Amino acid sequence: MSRKRFRTQEIIQKLREAEVLLSQGTDVATACRQIGVTDNTYYRWRKEYGGVRTDQARHLQGLVTEAELDKAILCETASGNF
Repeated sequence: MSRKRFRTQEIIQKLREAEVLLSQGTDVATACRQIGVTDNTYYRWRKEYGGVRTDQARHLQGLVTEAELDKAILCETASGNF
């Protein structure tokens, strides 16, 4: 069985759905089943993305991309392959 990789925005959306279900009195196992992930995945996502909003996630992703580009430029410059 192949694994589905979720984007950051999808993870945050699923966490919000789970929060709504939990606030309605659903237990964690049922909420996880309804959003389509395992309990372990839910807890891992909650630990990693718990207080992040979608716009914050996009901003952080842009910062990481920019940092990776800077790193690649510095590595290429340091090696003298220009």
